[in-house]
Amino acid sequence: MATTMNKAQSNTGTENRHFDLVSVLYHSLEGGAVYEQYIQDAKEAGDQDLTNFFQDVKDTNCRLADRAQELLKARLNQG
Repeated sequence: MATTMNKAQSNTGTENRHFDLVSVLYHSLEGGAVYEQYIQDAKEAGDQDLTNFFQDVKDTNCRLADRAQELLKARLNQG
């Protein structure tokens, strides 16, 4: 995995830590969109336990995305 990240850095000029943070941000946002469909599927099936579970998962991903965004902003502003 380190080889992949080193390659990403050499190809893009982006530091590994920034690349990693952008990746977490992307996947958290993507997950939020996917989980919305899972929530709808559970609602349509009348499964409140699963609806609540998927909503919790989506909320967690949204919080992680917000945190990743703030961390990325702070690091990019450092120069």
